[in-house]
Amino acid sequence: MDKQLLKKIAKSYDYPLIIAIFMLCTFGLIMVYSSSMISAVVRYGLESDYFYQKQKLWLIIGMFAFLCTMIVPYKVFAKKRWVLTIFFGMPAVLFAVFIAGHTANNATSWFKFGFFNVQPAEFVKLGLINYLAAVFANKQESLSKPAKGHVFPIYYILFICTLIAIQPDFGTAIIILLICCMMIISSGIRLGLLFKQILFLSMVVAILSPFWLPVLGDEIFSKERMSRIDGFLEPFKYADDAGFHLVNSYLAIGSGGLKGLGLGESIQKYGYLPEAHTDFIMSIIAEELGVFGVAFVIGLLAFIVLRGLVIARKCRDAFGSLFAIGVSAMIGIQTCINLGGITGLIPITGVPLPLVSYGGSSLLLFMMSLGMLVNISMFVKYEAHYKGKDKSTNIVNISQKKGLTF
Repeated sequence: MDKQLLKKIAKSYDYPLIIAIFMLCTFGLIMVYSSSMISAVVRYGLESDYFYQKQKLWLIIGMFAFLCTMIVPYKVFAKKRWVLTIFFGMPAVLFAVFIAGHTANNATSWFKFGFFNVQPAEFVKLGLINYLAAVFANKQESLSKPAKGHVFPIYYILFICTLIAIQPDFGTAIIILLICCMMIISSGIRLGLLFKQILFLSMVVAILSPFWLPVLGDEIFSKERMSRIDGFLEPFKYADDAGFHLVNSYLAIGSGGLKGLGLGESIQKYGYLPEAHTDFIMSIIAEELGVFGVAFVIGLLAFIVLRGLVIARKCRDAFGSLFAIGVSAMIGIQTCINLGGITGLIPITGVPLPLVSYGGSSLLLFMMSLGMLVNISMFVKYEAHYKGKDKSTNIVNISQKKGLTF
């Protein structure tokens, strides 16, 4: 690859998007330290910078993954062998969690590797985005016509979501379902066919309820899960129990005001707001940095999501376009669910804030996904500026085998 081509590739990268991503990661790292320094010592008996150091290590790993997916041409991930690996690999890994997984907070959702805990369900999000983008990109010519083969991905998605839900991890299962819905709707599939399948599945679930309710009913309608609904509907009535998190989240957000109490000056992180560095990190941001801090985070996340949708619109390749939509939907949906939980708009689901909350699996997932998004953006810009002008370069004509036919 000659120097001229490398210069053209370098000029084609979306630097505003890259800067926004790293600004958010750096800010998140600072807030992880600020929000966890007290609980690390008092609650866990660790060094004050314990969670900060772990998050920093995950960020370094994430940056490496980001660079890899940013450089490797995205069409490589549309190859049949890769998609087949994802197709069979995702259920295999999720089944392995039940056999050799680590249980924490009444959920068997992690693999424990000494110093690290890895949550496979996080990476299933990216796997399904890749799978759906490849499958529907391959079916573009026939999606407007009724065909039985179009509904197979829908049943596969439900199968994967069921495996995650019975861990149990309903929050992740719901997010995956919403991401996949956005991709399916954007794929060009006949909406009539989609509605028929939803109606059919609803009838099947209702008919089979005498069989699955005795197995999953206790988990779905467990006392702990119902208490979350009580805490959501009447948080101040259950302020000492189910509404404890939400009430203290309100106190943190309300006491921050316009400018906040100052970085590191949060009161709620002194044991009043549990999980301050994970699910409720935005509450601490609001308390310490006020409206300006919240606006900064939401603004950067909104910029990334909107940038992703613009990239999807400009991309001429169906796989790249659907992949960009999936990544944008993942970040947007997870942000809305996290913010909805800490503000009492929806029940608390335990979903981290993208790129900001503490959590290695989540951070690594988003860095890999955003690296792909930057890669797609680079190809779009390169094609717009250089394709046809320089016949010696063929970067946009990477060979691609046909995708899956099922």
